[in-house]
Amino acid sequence: MRPASEAEKARLAELFTDLCRIPSPSGHEDECAQRVVAELRSMGVTAEADDAGNLLARMPGRGDRTLLLCAHMDTVEAIAPIEPVLVDGGWENEHDGILGADNKAALAVILAVARRVSVEGSPVGLELLFTVAEEDSLAGAKAFDASRLRADFGYVFDHATPIGEVVTASPTAYRIEADFHGKAAHAGLRPEDGRSAVLAAARAIAEMPLGRIDPDTTANVGSVHGGVGTTNVVPDRCRLAAEARSLDAARVETVVSGIIDALYDGAAQSECDVDVVSEKTFTGYRVRTAATELVAAVIVSTGLPAARSSGRVRNRYGRTSSPSRNGSRTITCASLLSSFDS
Repeated sequence: MRPASEAEKARLAELFTDLCRIPSPSGHEDECAQRVVAELRSMGVTAEADDAGNLLARMPGRGDRTLLLCAHMDTVEAIAPIEPVLVDGGWENEHDGILGADNKAALAVILAVARRVSVEGSPVGLELLFTVAEEDSLAGAKAFDASRLRADFGYVFDHATPIGEVVTASPTAYRIEADFHGKAAHAGLRPEDGRSAVLAAARAIAEMPLGRIDPDTTANVGSVHGGVGTTNVVPDRCRLAAEARSLDAARVETVVSGIIDALYDGAAQSECDVDVVSEKTFTGYRVRTAATELVAAVIVSTGLPAARSSGRVRNRYGRTSSPSRNGSRTITCASLLSSFDS
């Protein structure tokens, strides 16, 4: 594998910044997808979209084997305009907001790989999968028909750590939503007649297992909304959303049970009612395959260190934007944008 030429580096930087400037929050990836399709079309490669908006393209190789490369096109919501600028050799947003490198860096790198392959060929065939709604609990990957894939295994570029880190395990995750129902009253005249739904939620949160629970397990309350916007009413409504995830499937179920118990206890202490809904958003896995050793060998061949522990590529806490329901094995990797020396 030869190093990137100066022309390739310049083209990659231009493509990356162009992609970053395209807003693509989950559910609104159309413009970004159109740019990806246009880039592939300029190489003579056709991309097919499924009903969810995921894109799949194939490039033949000189051999019979096929490799999957995957990235997602969506970002979290942008609260400020995106204008990439170089600061001390790294890309940042000129404004106070996201840059979108998650996952535009991976999109740009995969498209750069495709462009080189379109000119120079490849010893293996490539399947390029670009998913939507990854930030929405992997909704795009869940909707993708993984039986369409021909690759035996592949790599997902979606890991925000220094290059050389490789994820070989993904957690099982749950989302928990709770609606507290209390009783409104005037807070200055008759507060004792009210039942505060916000207080119930606060008591529940105070008793939840949250944060880094153990090396494999985390939990978080991500949002709380309640009241009517004024301070003189005891709030009779409050909603919160929480999550728990762990590499240990049994452990996360224990944590979820603790969160749900805290929700009911908080409601009871405050004489409120609560409706609770919990949903498994994705199921974890561990990958033990030659694919891990292959990517480690490639990383080392570039002169970059591969993170290892006990002779293996290190397991890191993460998730994948790639489907695996058909038995295809996927490894999540850090994007290689920085190796092109912007």
